[in-house]
Amino acid sequence: MFEYLSILCLSSGEHLVEKRFLWFMSPWRWRWTRYGNRYFQFFPSHLTWAQAQRHCQFLNANLASVRNLGEYQAIQRVILNGARNYVPTWIGGSDAQEEHYWFWIDGTRFRYANWCHGEPNNVGGRENCLHMNWTGHFCMNDIPCDARYPFVCARKVRRFLG
Repeated sequence: MFEYLSILCLSSGEHLVEKRFLWFMSPWRWRWTRYGNRYFQFFPSHLTWAQAQRHCQFLNANLASVRNLGEYQAIQRVILNGARNYVPTWIGGSDAQEEHYWFWIDGTRFRYANWCHGEPNNVGGRENCLHMNWTGHFCMNDIPCDARYPFVCARKVRRFLG
């Protein structure tokens, strides 16, 4: 069914720890798409928001933040290219620390949002994470962080001095 990539790590000289990553989530299996000074990548695996962020960190990235309409549209294209549809997808916004105070996981200021009508509404008092393409619309919605969705990671373009 799925192929696994095993990574062996030696911890404290006594314990051998094996980490297994789904092969289809491996960084060399997918292409990063450049927009401006960042790269974006769609991952089809359905994870919780925290699991998705952890996977992004494994790739030296974060769940995608959105700084302007151009980036939002670029992320939409990345999702469409990866999923062949505009599927609901995790991005890096959260207000879990303080209700109504949204931030991006990468530390950038939360200046741009494309909220769906009536959002964010924190239904049930537990909608603290952000996804886009809610119910087939091209907008953002707050949703419980333990829901499982595909996700988009973003990382900065690295400049190498020669």
